[in-house]
This record gives sequence, C-alpha cells and structure tokens, in this order.
Amino acid sequence: MKQIEAVINRLKLEEVRNALDEIGVEDFMESAVISHSHQKGKVMVFRGARFVANLVEKVKLEIITADDSVGKIIEAIGSIARTERKEDCRIAIRPYLEAI
Repeated sequence: MKQIEAVINRLKLEEVRNALDEIGVEDFMESAVISHSHQKGKVMVFRGARFVANLVEKVKLEIITADDSVGKIIEAIGSIARTERKEDCRIAIRPYLEAI
C-alpha cells in the first residue's frame, strides 16, 4: 500500500475531485494548508510599510491506495494540477504499512 500526498492550488480542487471520482477513488482526505513559497504574493500596506505576502492558500490531498493504482492516481492529479510552476502541484508517495 502507498500513501499519496498532493499539495495543489485550491482553484483546481473541483477538477481534481472529479478526475479522482472518474477513476474510482472515492475516499481521501482534504486539508487546507498555507504554503510559504517564492510565488508572487499580494503587495500589502500595513501602517505605511509595504510588504509582499508570500503565503499561498493550497489544499493537501491524502490518499491511501494499493500499489497498482498509484500510477493512474498520480496521472489524474498531475494532468490537471501541474503547470509550468513547480509550486502549483507537489506530489509525494510514501509506503503505507497498515490501514485499519
């Protein structure tokens, strides 16, 4: 078994949900996360000082699956969430020893 952890842009979440549903992945966890990155953030003014807010809201998906399903799940997520910027879609695959 494997655990797939994907951090994606929250604007792509609905499309990724639909793609996972199409390939039969019905059970996964979603969490809101805040990512610190070098992406262009909003320029904000606070008490007269300007600063760049480079914290970006994203969604983390966690999926526990059989080894033979990993490839199609990665393809489903990556085909929608990946862009030319590597920060838009991060996917990690870890061994998962037991699910109760």
